[in-house]
Amino acid sequence: MGISRATTERVRERADIEDVVNDYVPLKKKGQNLWACCPFHNEKSPSFSVSPAKQIYKCFGCGKAGDPIQFVMDIEGIGFGEAIKHLAQKYGIEIEEDKASTPEDIQAYNERESLYIALNFAKDFFVKNLETEEGRAIGLSYFKERGFSQAIIEKFDLGYTLEGWDHLLKAAKAAGHSEEILLKAGLILQKEGDPSRLYDRFRGRVTFTIHNLGGKPIGFGARILTQDKKQPKYINSPETEVYHKSDVLYGMFQAKKSIREKDNCYLVEGYTDVVSLHLSGIENVVASSGTSLTENQIKLIKRFTDNVTVLFDGDAAGIKASLRGIDLLLEGGLNVKAVVFPDGDDPDSYSRKVGSEEFNTYLTSHAQDFIAFKIGLHAEEATNDPVKRADLIKQVVLSLSKIPDPIIRTVYVRQSANLLEIDEEIIQVELNKIILKVQKDQYFRDQRDQDTQETPFEEFLPTQEEPVSYTTQLEAQEREMMRMLVNYGFEMVSDELSVCAYLLQETEELKFETPVFNKILNLYKDALAVDMLPQPEYFLNSPDADVKKEIINMITRKHEISKLWEERHQIFTITEADDLAKSVYDNILRLKQKVVKKMLEEARFKIKEAQDRKDANDSMDDLLRVYMELKGYQTEIDKQLGIVISN
Repeated sequence: MGISRATTERVRERADIEDVVNDYVPLKKKGQNLWACCPFHNEKSPSFSVSPAKQIYKCFGCGKAGDPIQFVMDIEGIGFGEAIKHLAQKYGIEIEEDKASTPEDIQAYNERESLYIALNFAKDFFVKNLETEEGRAIGLSYFKERGFSQAIIEKFDLGYTLEGWDHLLKAAKAAGHSEEILLKAGLILQKEGDPSRLYDRFRGRVTFTIHNLGGKPIGFGARILTQDKKQPKYINSPETEVYHKSDVLYGMFQAKKSIREKDNCYLVEGYTDVVSLHLSGIENVVASSGTSLTENQIKLIKRFTDNVTVLFDGDAAGIKASLRGIDLLLEGGLNVKAVVFPDGDDPDSYSRKVGSEEFNTYLTSHAQDFIAFKIGLHAEEATNDPVKRADLIKQVVLSLSKIPDPIIRTVYVRQSANLLEIDEEIIQVELNKIILKVQKDQYFRDQRDQDTQETPFEEFLPTQEEPVSYTTQLEAQEREMMRMLVNYGFEMVSDELSVCAYLLQETEELKFETPVFNKILNLYKDALAVDMLPQPEYFLNSPDADVKKEIINMITRKHEISKLWEERHQIFTITEADDLAKSVYDNILRLKQKVVKKMLEEARFKIKEAQDRKDANDSMDDLLRVYMELKGYQTEIDKQLGIVISN
């Protein structure tokens, strides 16, 4: 069912943009706003702005913008209704259902909710299996041998799947879950060659529940306890509507608060490593679950901290194979350290061997920054081998090139030169070569991606097959017109005339080409019709995401002029608001200019078509007459804008 308007309004009233965004991204105050590196794309310096006063966010890099509800939708990849529920739960707001939902809305919502419900049922089922005779003898015994306490078992929803083909299937169907939903949730499988035969995916294994950031079960990892070499040691849930492996880190739900508090994230490989560290009192830990790190997983870590410490098993060959992950972390803008355990140990085994106190001391005392770690890993074999030494230097320089912050990069260049006993300038020269190549490649990619530049017409008639489009210019000027209306509509350009009345009067006969600006204009007129002069906040309550995004673009600025310029230095700047009448007048003229230019190009194209068809002279005369009239309008507007000098 849908959510009532009353619930939505209560969420809007309670949800604070700073509070909501801070759950995912650490914010820092600069000027009137809060800033962070954008959680939606990779960037070197913060361009993601949060305005507590306006209750909006905007990224000046990728363009993402919205209110607290839109942020939850974007960051969690969920719909409006689910975002409202998420925030309602956060703020303790009771959810009221709305009976006016469409059948399609109900079906989509019900299916997603059914997946969550089925997965939660499976989680409970696996947990309860630990209380059975088989579960106690096998599953619980395994956990106890590893020192897992009952509190830890409950904290991570650890469980056990019984031997047999369909224990979960039967129990789930008896509880009302359909076979279709169980298949979509990845809990059961169809027998190859006989789709009617269904059986449990997980059988005779201990289970590790995978949660999303909100704590809902979305998948499972399952470990076999027998020595059956025909079976994989671990099997995991497949990709589903609610579980995307590349976006998830095991233990992040349990770790996110501690990661933010400690400002550091320990990164390990497996499920048991995460659980063992929690047993040792270390909660700021997540696992990649044996898969290669992905860009989205790195972004997930960066939502909570800029610092990550990678814990490596004491296996030199395995460590070298994992070094690519460090470069990816560096490229993601994280500060990276590494800890290597003694040969033959991993975080799980070593923590059980030495105990919590010594384990914590080991992590602190053996953490190395990535440069010392990488050089130390290859130092012995490179000492007396010039070729390997040169290769090590190249590998270090390549890693340095991944660091987006130039100051941090410079510090590491100096440290690398000292550790490698090589001239700092040599490293800097090689580093500059790599950075320059990357910048050149990016430049040419950007050039290819740019729209074709407008080609001016030099002659009376065009020679191109197609008209030159002024749509982009027109759209930009339409945006400017709407920006003036939204920001200054309530201001006065004279004693009796408001900006709103002036703009609407002067553009009454113009048709807006861009759909979203037509929507905003209609919303503006609807408000005027009920004697309301709408402020920007009026549009931010619109359910239309495109409208909200455009309004935010119109009312936010990337840079603010510091008050110190005026207060301390007596330096004053002129803004459009200082002479609003002229600003509005020029804006209207520029909009009309772009409309006329577009009409001119359309007229030129029609003349060219008429020439190709060899139409009658009367038809050509009409087209030329229209063209010359438009040229007259263009000349007059250009004169008023000061583009041409009147004789």
